[in-house]
Amino acid sequence: MNEKTLRALIEAGAIRKLRIIADGSVFHVEADTPTSTVTATTVAGAIKTWSTLDTCAKWVRGLGLGVAQINLAKWAPDQRGLRL
Repeated sequence: MNEKTLRALIEAGAIRKLRIIADGSVFHVEADTPTSTVTATTVAGAIKTWSTLDTCAKWVRGLGLGVAQINLAKWAPDQRGLRL
């Protein structure tokens, strides 16, 4: 779900919970709507990722949310993504 749609759902009160998920050395955002769980995506449809927790948290705060759950179970800060 792109940022514009996610922001509209937040303003409408349709987001029940938001999570920052660590996966390797990057973070992404998942949100619970009344009917499903959605992942934040770019306009092109790719999963939106951040390289640091603080930049991801700033993005979430910029959406107008002050509360998010953080899942660090798969966090490996020294892991680098493969460049193809």
